[in-house]
Amino acid sequence: MQDSNQHKEGKVATAIEEQTAKLPSDTFLWAALGSMAVSAGLKIAGRKHSALFVGQWAAPFLLLGIYNKLVKLEGHDQES
Repeated sequence: MQDSNQHKEGKVATAIEEQTAKLPSDTFLWAALGSMAVSAGLKIAGRKHSALFVGQWAAPFLLLGIYNKLVKLEGHDQES
């Protein structure tokens, strides 16, 4: 049997999970879509490097959304 204290989350991770769990999951989806729209606008405006920079934000926003959903479903340090 495993010791339940062996795999506990740290204080920082627990605090982040408690705060991000308060956000609706679609917040991150809208942030990703927004970054893609802003990127397209920058590209049309001829600001190629800025468009690439902002366009790369979509993937991290989606990953944060997945993390948020997992925290809501599984919680931190939840015992099964």
